[in-house]
Amino acid sequence: MDYIVYAISSVHRNYVYIGMTNNLNRRLSEHNKGYNKTTRPYAPFVLLYSEPVPNRIEARKREKYLKSGVGREFLKKLK
Repeated sequence: MDYIVYAISSVHRNYVYIGMTNNLNRRLSEHNKGYNKTTRPYAPFVLLYSEPVPNRIEARKREKYLKSGVGREFLKKLK
């Protein structure tokens, strides 16, 4: 099963959330509808970055990298 590592950016505030999922459209919809307690105050969101990875283990490694300082710098350049 393929996983997707993604970064979403708040439309109105300076906030970037990084996560992983097996269904990106569903997950983005959940964030925008306020189903996630962590991201609810920052909705609505737009997709900033997404990357398919072959399995959950690799997805978690990539997610951790994007949450690191180097990974966040990479995402900043995309804004």
